Amino acid sequence: MSTATAARDRTTQRLRPAGRRRGLRRRGAATAYALLAPNLVLFGLFLLLPLVLTVALGFQETSGFGVGRWIGLGNYERMAADDVFWRSAVNTVVFAAVTVPLTLVGGLGLALLLDRPIRGRTLFRSLFYLPYVLSGVVVALLGRWIFNENVGVVNKVLRALGGDGVPWQSSGAPAMASIIAMVVWQSLGFCMVIYLAGLQGIPRERYEAARVDGATGWQIVRYVTVPGLRQTTFFLTVLMVIQSFQVFDVVFVLTGGGPGVSTELLVTYAYRQGFGARQQGYASAIGVVMFVVVLAFTVLWWRSQRDTEADT
Repeated sequence: MSTATAARDRTTQRLRPAGRRRGLRRRGAATAYALLAPNLVLFGLFLLLPLVLTVALGFQETSGFGVGRWIGLGNYERMAADDVFWRSAVNTVVFAAVTVPLTLVGGLGLALLLDRPIRGRTLFRSLFYLPYVLSGVVVALLGRWIFNENVGVVNKVLRALGGDGVPWQSSGAPAMASIIAMVVWQSLGFCMVIYLAGLQGIPRERYEAARVDGATGWQIVRYVTVPGLRQTTFFLTVLMVIQSFQVFDVVFVLTGGGPGVSTELLVTYAYRQGFGARQQGYASAIGVVMFVVVLAFTVLWWRSQRDTEADT
C-alpha cells in the first residue's frame, strides 16, 4: 500500500509542474491577445472592412447613395473596353517604372555620401529629408511655380541661356516629367534615411577586408554595400511601388491629369469616376484592380528575392 501511495505522489509531483507551465502559457497567450486586440480592431475597421466593401461595390452599379444594383462583372467588362482606363494604366506603369528606380538610386547615392564623416552632415540629412514631410499639395504648388510655362524658374533659366521654354502644361511628355521630378524630389529623403539605417547594419569588417584585398571604391559599393542592402532595397522597392500607385495630390494639383489624359493615373481616374461621375461601383472596381496588381507585384518580387538569396 505504501509503495502504491509513494508512486502516486511522485506522479502527482511530475504532473504539477507541467500543469503549471500550461497555465502560464495560457495566461501569456491571453495577455498577448489582449494587447493585440486594439490593433486588430483598428485593422479590421480601417483596412479589412473597407477592402471587403470595395470588392462588394465593384460588382454593383451605384452612385454611393441608396442600394446599388448587382451587375456581376459588368464594371470589369466595361473596364476592359475603356480606352481612358487603359491609357491611365499605361501612364501609371510608366510613372512607377521611372520614379521607383530614380528614387532608389538617388536615395542610395545620398545615403553613401552622407554616411561619411563630412562637416554639416546632420544639416544636409535634415534638408534632404524635409521635402518628405511636406504635403503633396505643397509639393505640387512648388512644382507649378518651378515648371510654369510663362514665369516658371526652369523656363526662365532656359530662355536666359538662349533656349526655348518647355511646354510643361500643354504637352504630355513634359507634363509627366514635371510630375516625376516633384515626386522623386519629395521621396528622396525617405529612401536616404532608410538606406542610412541599412548601412549601419553592414559589418565594418567587410569593408576592411575589401580594402585589404585592394578593392576600389566602386568595387566596394558593388560587391559589399549593395549586397548588404538587399533586404533594405526589397523593402523600399515594394513601398515605393505602392506609393507610386497612390500618388494623387501632386498629379491633381500640378496637371489635373492633363493635357487631355496624358498624365491621368489610375488613382486620379478612379477619383473622377467615383466623385465626379458618381459611379462608385466602377471606381471601386478600378481600386480592386490596383490592389491586385500591387499585391501580385509584391508576391513576385518577394519570390524573386527569395530565389536570389537561395542561389547565393
